[in-house]
Amino acid sequence: MSRGIIYMFIATFAFAWMNLMAKYLQDFHPIQVVFFRAFGTFVFIFPYMIYKKISIIGKNVFWLSTRGVLSFISLVLFFKVVQDIPLGSAVALRYTAPIFSVILAFFFLKEKVKFWQWISLIIAIVGAFIMKGVDFRIDTSSFIFIMLSSLFVGGVFVIIRYLGSKEHHLTIINYFMVFSIVGSLFFIGKWRMPLGEEWLWISLIGTLGLVGQVFLTKSFQLAEASTVAPIKYMELVYALLFGFLLFDETYALWPIVGMLLVVFGMLLNIMIKRKH
Repeated sequence: MSRGIIYMFIATFAFAWMNLMAKYLQDFHPIQVVFFRAFGTFVFIFPYMIYKKISIIGKNVFWLSTRGVLSFISLVLFFKVVQDIPLGSAVALRYTAPIFSVILAFFFLKEKVKFWQWISLIIAIVGAFIMKGVDFRIDTSSFIFIMLSSLFVGGVFVIIRYLGSKEHHLTIINYFMVFSIVGSLFFIGKWRMPLGEEWLWISLIGTLGLVGQVFLTKSFQLAEASTVAPIKYMELVYALLFGFLLFDETYALWPIVGMLLVVFGMLLNIMIKRKH
């Protein structure tokens, strides 16, 4: 097994635990959770960038800032939904992000989209609406929020693709952290002081986010995206397992069918792109 694949497994496991920590912190405002997530990564990345003389500002300030804003809003919406609906459902629905990535890249980057890619995206969309239609734990507001979160993630993917090798990957990540920290501080009136073991959970959410981010980046550097990207869907398996064991979350047949359609559609899209 290649290092790239191993790194993706580590990244996926770290992100799965990060999502679990967000679920545990249900009594906190989601924007406060985002602050802990961002700050826990920033305190490690920023000094390293200074030490290695990596550009803090970058050359494409507008697009870097746009990426930072979209990522911040997307994560706030995702953590909000994680607090309100089953963990597996939130993770599965957020996997629709590549749908928006493909569509936005088609319009803004003029990337070609194959016929079967459109079919794969339709399959994933159908899966998402099946989940919403048959699982009454997914309220309309949560469904809208998670789809908006996915839309913004799709926009982030396109911006990162546009920036390509124009910016150092840590510069891109750091913009996300800075905008999340600054944006979160505007809502500090809604925060509360962590108590007891909550300090452990808020520390872990930042640390796990950093581990996931680093190993995800290393994975894509060492292996082809089409090889390691499908492993990212292990995050859903972890989410379903954690939800069942820790929150007593169970699913009927049709919500599972919806999840499988979302995952199948996204994997099909990856396979089609790999062939072309």
